[in-house]
Amino acid sequence: MILAVDIGNTNIVVGGYQEEKLRFSVRLSTDPSRTSYEYAATLGDILALYRVDLPTVEGAIVSSVVPPLSTALCQAVTLLCPGVEPMLVGAGMKTGLNIRIDNPKELGADLLAAAVGAMVKYPLPAIVADLGTATKLMVVDENRCFLGGAILAGVGISLRALASDTAQLPHISLDSPVKQVIGTNTIDCMKSGTILGAASMLDGMIQRYWESLGKETTVVACGGIAPAIVPHCHTKVILDDSLVLDGLLDLYRKNAR
Repeated sequence: MILAVDIGNTNIVVGGYQEEKLRFSVRLSTDPSRTSYEYAATLGDILALYRVDLPTVEGAIVSSVVPPLSTALCQAVTLLCPGVEPMLVGAGMKTGLNIRIDNPKELGADLLAAAVGAMVKYPLPAIVADLGTATKLMVVDENRCFLGGAILAGVGISLRALASDTAQLPHISLDSPVKQVIGTNTIDCMKSGTILGAASMLDGMIQRYWESLGKETTVVACGGIAPAIVPHCHTKVILDDSLVLDGLLDLYRKNAR
């Protein structure tokens, strides 16, 4: 089994691949205060839950946008599976992509993994939307070139700011559906503005990207917030919950000794 771990600002996603198939995927809360031993215990519980024998774990790969946790998670894997030294996504890796931004070292590990996932799974060119703590849009062209993208405040950040910086607007959950585009009470108005507004933003940015590229492309979305937003898009957007993990597996295969 190969473990793939994506450390984000809000969540840590852990996936286990057996014979190239994703056997499980688990989302944990990101907590920089936890130690490597605490994360090792959590990983051990996850593997036990899915009846994975520790000796079958032959390798691991970790992508991270939270540097203090990178070492802790890598150490946790080694504590749990002695002899397994996780691969940390970073500069110098074989990716299969030609990264054509001003400074390739600035490209986040999560965006790299998502772009690789799109490259190996879908027809190119492709627009990738990663809807997590931040909303990120990126483009991979038909020549496997990573062209760049856009970054804006994520849906969760926007909601928290809205509730925190106003006197009468509450904190709300995105779990329940949007009832109507024209809300008739405060919560429905906030849901309409947040969810349908984010979907409209995606539709609008995709159209601008297509105009810039001179063609329509594949569009794929991932990230913890994506399931709440993508169904409301007018543009055809493929929802792929395992895109980053699949990209990590491909990076592992390209770089394994």
